[in-house]
Amino acid sequence: MKRRPLPVAIAFAATATLLLAACGDGGEKAESKDKIAGADTGKATKSAAPSASAGDTVKRPDVSLPSDVKNVYEGWHSNDTSDAAALEDTKRRIDATDAAITGDNVNSKAIPFYYTGDALLGAADWIKGYTDDDYTITGATRYYNPQLTKLDKGSVALTYCADESKAYDKDRRTGKVDKTAVTNKSYVFYNTRMDQNSQGVWQTSKLASERGSEKCTP
Repeated sequence: MKRRPLPVAIAFAATATLLLAACGDGGEKAESKDKIAGADTGKATKSAAPSASAGDTVKRPDVSLPSDVKNVYEGWHSNDTSDAAALEDTKRRIDATDAAITGDNVNSKAIPFYYTGDALLGAADWIKGYTDDDYTITGATRYYNPQLTKLDKGSVALTYCADESKAYDKDRRTGKVDKTAVTNKSYVFYNTRMDQNSQGVWQTSKLASERGSEKCTP
């Protein structure tokens, strides 16, 4: 599993403005294999970014992930246009973070595009932790059971779970993959606040995570 130390800005205590809802078991597990197709090619491919809605005219930064990194999103859809846009921007934010790590790019323009406030500071520290240690990530991460609640105009709370049992840290210099046994620590509960900016982009402004949370473990 991915296990870089969480920076203080990310591991802050959740506040009342964040939704504290249970993730549940997330339904059936997505099938995945230790070896991802194309993992040895080293070629970067454009992330399967969420499709923009018909009314979305925002010019977004390009995000590319290497072929050995895959993010799988289960149940990330809504019939509500605003909620759907918030979910899509969260997916883009997750992909952008992984792209910055795998691209060894602490100055990625996509990070301040999808993060703001405390969450932006935390994301910068998180990415820097990887680049300073000369580490990257590989494998597949499953994101499931998103739960979204409107807070006020232009703000929502979103919780979701991540299954990192097939995702690992990798030494950038040697290529060695740090594979660890699957435990409850392989599952992470995320608790976020999102605010819509003047461009219409849903930016993550606060982000808390809990590894091994009962809300997400099978």
